[in-house]
Amino acid sequence: MRYLVAIHHPDDYDPAVAEDEAMARDIDALNDEMVAAGVRVFVGGLHPARHATSLTLQPDGEVLVSEGPYLRSTEHVGGFWVLEAASLDDAQAWGRKAAIACRAPVEVRAFH
Repeated sequence: MRYLVAIHHPDDYDPAVAEDEAMARDIDALNDEMVAAGVRVFVGGLHPARHATSLTLQPDGEVLVSEGPYLRSTEHVGGFWVLEAASLDDAQAWGRKAAIACRAPVEVRAFH
């Protein structure tokens, strides 16, 4: 089963300020551990949500394009892993490690 492990950052998150060498080492070590365990399918960091473009289907069939995130929120997904895990419990165990390494809230969700 595949799972999304998403890291959430506040809108004003600045990696240059929030991420130090210890955090970078912890994230690198987690990535190495995931690769060694054969669970990591994909990993990616995202630019801040304020740089997003949202596309919304309108009732008339047109697509409205607007600058910024679709959801107005104080936190957004800042990065994520796609993992191949045997169970939700296993995926949550990786999520716990991600929360510790990234020093941020994590959401774990299964793919259909």
